[in-house]
Amino acid sequence: MINRLKRRKFGQLMFLSTLITMVSDRLKPAKAQQPTPEVSLPAQGAEVVLNINGTEHNLTIEPRVTILDVLRERIGLTGSKKGCNHGQCGACTVLVDGRRINSCLALAVQYEGAEITTIEGLASGEELHPVQTAFINNEGFQCGYCTSGQICSAVAMLDEVAAGDASIVTENIIDLDTPLELTDMEIRERMSGNLCRCGAYPGIVAAVKEVASSE
Repeated sequence: MINRLKRRKFGQLMFLSTLITMVSDRLKPAKAQQPTPEVSLPAQGAEVVLNINGTEHNLTIEPRVTILDVLRERIGLTGSKKGCNHGQCGACTVLVDGRRINSCLALAVQYEGAEITTIEGLASGEELHPVQTAFINNEGFQCGYCTSGQICSAVAMLDEVAAGDASIVTENIIDLDTPLELTDMEIRERMSGNLCRCGAYPGIVAAVKEVASSE
C-alpha cells in the first residue's frame, strides 16, 4: 500500500513538471526571424568560338557545359548520343583534331580553336565516309543508338593503326616499323570503349576490317 502511494505521488510530480515546462515555453517571447543571406550567383557564361564540322559557332555558355550538350542543345546536331553521361559507353564519341574523345566528359570551353568533327561531318555531301558505308554493308548496327559513336571511334582507330600506335594486344610491339596486323582481337580491344547493347559486334568488326583491307 505504501509503495503504491509513493508511485502515485511520483507520477503526479512528473505530470506537474511536464505541465510547468510546457507553460513556460509558451510564455517565452518569439525569436525574431533571421533575414535570408544573399547568395552571389556565378557569372552567366563565357564567350567561346567552337569549330564544329568546319563551321565556327559563336556561343555564350557556362564553363561547366560539355561539348555533347552544346552539340545537342545549342547547335542542333543530335547524331552524338547521350548514353551513360559518365564516359563509359562511348555513344557520345566525337573527333577533336582527329582524336576520339567522350564528348559527355569534355568541357566545351577547353576546345576553343580545336577542330571538332561529329558523325554529321564525316560524309562529304551525299557521299558517305568509307566507314559509314562499311557499317551499312556489314550490318554493324541494330537499334542504331550507339552507331554514331561506333563510327567516329572506328575512324579515329584506323588512323591510330595507320600511325603505328600499339594496343595492349599488339604482338609486334617491339618492331613498330612493321605494319600492324589488324586482327579481330586488335579491333575488339581498340573498340572496347564503345558498347553495343544490341550485341552487333560481329558486324562492327567486319566493317572495320573491310575498310582496313581497302586502304
